[in-house]
Amino acid sequence: NGSTPQRLSDVQNAYDIIAVSFADAVPTQTGAISFTLDPGLSKALGGYTDAQFRADIKAKQAAGKKVILSIGGQNGAITVGDATAGANFANSAYSIIKDYGFDGIDVDLENGVQAVPLGNALHSLQAKVGPGFVLTMAPETIGMYSTSGAYFQLALNTKDILTVVNTQFYNSGGMNGCDGKVYNQGTIDFITSQVCTHIQGGLRPDQVGIGVPASSKAAGGGYVDPSVVNNALNCLATGNNCGSFVPPAKWPTIRGAMTWSTNWDANNGNAFSNTVGPFVHKMP
Repeated sequence: NGSTPQRLSDVQNAYDIIAVSFADAVPTQTGAISFTLDPGLSKALGGYTDAQFRADIKAKQAAGKKVILSIGGQNGAITVGDATAGANFANSAYSIIKDYGFDGIDVDLENGVQAVPLGNALHSLQAKVGPGFVLTMAPETIGMYSTSGAYFQLALNTKDILTVVNTQFYNSGGMNGCDGKVYNQGTIDFITSQVCTHIQGGLRPDQVGIGVPASSKAAGGGYVDPSVVNNALNCLATGNNCGSFVPPAKWPTIRGAMTWSTNWDANNGNAFSNTVGPFVHKMP
C-alpha cells in the first residue's frame, strides 16, 4: 500500500503493544481464523521466514513488549454469530496463540459485530490463555458513538478482561461529542470529546486509548500532528492543553495512543513514535 515493509524486529521500540495484521477467516468453518505470514512481505524484505518471525516475537517479548494477533481489518470477513462459531473462533485463536506465542488478540472487525456471541467467545479464549491474555479493540468511530452500538456493547461485555479500546478517530467526518456538540475529525476536540463518550459510557480511563493515522497517507481523513495527540492526552489526564472542549473530569490513567500503522510511521520518518512514545511513557 506504499508504506514501509517491516520485519517484526524493525518495529520501533516505542510501541508497547504490537498488533500483527491480520488473521484470515477460514472459509469452511464459520468463526474460525487462520494465520500465515504473507509471502509478499518476505519478497518485499528480501527474505523473512516464519522461523525468523517467531524468533522476533520472542525478542520483542523479552524487551517487555506484547505481540498480539489482529482479526478483521477493512477487508476481513470474520463472523461470530452463535455459540458454534464462537467455539470455532476460540479454539482456532487459542491454537494460533499457542503455536506462535502471541500474547492475545486485537479485535478490528469493520464489517459487523455481534456483541454477545463474540463476547462469550473472547471470554472462552481468555480462560484458555490465562491471566496474561491481552485484549485490545480498534473499532471505527461509529461503533463507539453510543453505548447502544454493537462494538460498545462488546467492549462493555468484555470489560473484565479488556486491556484497551483504541477507537479509530479517523475516516469519520464530524460527530457529536459527549457534550452534544459536533466536532470534526482531525482536531483535538474531536479526539477528547469522543474519549469522554467512551468513559462516560462505562469504560475505565485505563481501558481507553486514542487511535490516529501515523501520516496523512495512512487514512482518508482524520490525521493530526503527533503533537496534537500529546496535547489530547495531556488534556484528558490533567485538563491542560485542551481545545475548545474541556472534559468534565480529569482522567490521569488514560491508557495511551495507537496508530495505523508502524509501517506508515516508518514511512513518515517515525514522527508518531518519536513524539508520542516519550510523552506517553512519562505519563502516570
